[in-house]
This record gives sequence, C-alpha cells and structure tokens, in this order.
Amino acid sequence: MAYAKNELFSKESQKRAELYKALAHPARLAILEYLAETRTCITGDIAEELPLSRTTVNQHLKELKEAGLITGTTEGVKTCYCINIDKVKELKEITEKFINDISISIQLNCDL
Repeated sequence: MAYAKNELFSKESQKRAELYKALAHPARLAILEYLAETRTCITGDIAEELPLSRTTVNQHLKELKEAGLITGTTEGVKTCYCINIDKVKELKEITEKFINDISISIQLNCDL
C-alpha cells in the first residue's frame, strides 16, 4: 500500500507544517500584519496596500484562508477579510510547544 509522505508524520506535525507553509511568503506575512494593524475586518482592496497585483494578492489571500488564518465573507460584490483569532492562538500554542520541545532536546544533547 502506498502512502503519501506526509502520512508518515504525526497529525500534529502535519498541522504545524500546513500553518507554517501558509506563513512562508513575505506577502502573506504582510497581509496578516496589515489585518492585525487595522484591528478590524477589511472590506476593500488589500492589493492597494501591497506592492503586488490584485491577482497575486488574491492568491495569497486564498492560501491564508485555506490555512484558516483568515476568514473571508462575501458582502455583495466585496469580500470582507478578518484575522481568525482562534487559529492565530492555535498557531502560537503549537509554535511555543514546538520551540519548547526542540529547546529541551538541544539542551539535553548539549549536556551529554
């Protein structure tokens, strides 16, 4: 039976990798930073805030939405984008756990 390579890793590792992949582009980080700085949902053209075309920004918004880091609801002809606070909290928790786990491993290996 053939397995996808990601199936060889824990669900936790897969979830972490999916979220990190969504963060792995400066445009996506800029979108998240912009949404966080505005402290509100945006119903407008986020592309006006970035040095990228509307099509490119929309692709990055799609990636962030698929990862669950933002939500997008359609209001008439516009889409309203918001940071998904619950997902950001989850990202923070799994990142802190990951850093803690590898820090402990590094310290144990250095003590040997």
